[in-house]
Amino acid sequence: MKRILHLLALLLPLSLGAQQTHHEIGIMGGVSNYYGDLQNKFFGNYGYHPVGGIIYKHFMSPHVGVRFGASYTSLSAADSLSNIPVNQNRNLSFATHLFEFHGALELNFLPIEVLRRKVTPYVFGGVSAFYFNPFTEDDNGNKKFLRALSTEGQGLPMYPDRKQYSLVNMAFPFGGGMKFFIGRTIMLCGEIGFRYTNTDYLDDVSKSYVNMDTLRAYKGEVAQKLAYRGKDGINPQYGHQRGDAKSNDWFWYGNLTATIYFRSFGNPREYLKTKCPSFFRF
Repeated sequence: MKRILHLLALLLPLSLGAQQTHHEIGIMGGVSNYYGDLQNKFFGNYGYHPVGGIIYKHFMSPHVGVRFGASYTSLSAADSLSNIPVNQNRNLSFATHLFEFHGALELNFLPIEVLRRKVTPYVFGGVSAFYFNPFTEDDNGNKKFLRALSTEGQGLPMYPDRKQYSLVNMAFPFGGGMKFFIGRTIMLCGEIGFRYTNTDYLDDVSKSYVNMDTLRAYKGEVAQKLAYRGKDGINPQYGHQRGDAKSNDWFWYGNLTATIYFRSFGNPREYLKTKCPSFFRF
């Protein structure tokens, strides 16, 4: 991922002597999924949710541009759907709404331009900020936000090394796809983009179990029950593994993007009248 970002950064100066610039503004839609302590496959057989958003791109040349986007999706996973016996016995689950804003460099492998080449593969890499707030349902079907329950002892005085995690975090988006023109104004892109986050708590699972009696004393019976939901009636021992703290969580998007392509912001309405296919004109 770092190599991709370095490559894009090195290519950016090539745009200073570029040909005509162009802009793109549009919408994106597709599916998302999550990879972490409750889902051990990037492309699992469950957990897919719709994603939607808006995107703006500015290309300094037919090869190199910058992009900014805002998106919304949901993520979820459950141990009950896992094929790993120890996870099935742990029986945890989570869901979260997720809002993301990203900025990235985008590199076209071929010099796509309305009067020249119509198709090209591309890659992108950058940085994003996102908001999440994991929750689950208790045994009575009531929605419970997990961060406030300190299920791994976060914020409790006897666990000073376990700080409460932030609900606003950074991620490093990277990926690629194919883009092509429809007519002379509509740009259609199909892409997949991965997000490596700087948190291991998208799913509220990261480290080891704390003392269940201590957790109950400080956070109540609900916190104790949601920290371990095994049906064996046995409380896990302090220090036993609950999650994998060696790796942060991921999420990814697979989406289609449709944008309007134009050369300047001077009068896009007039530009669309002259360049757009007849069925798209005002």
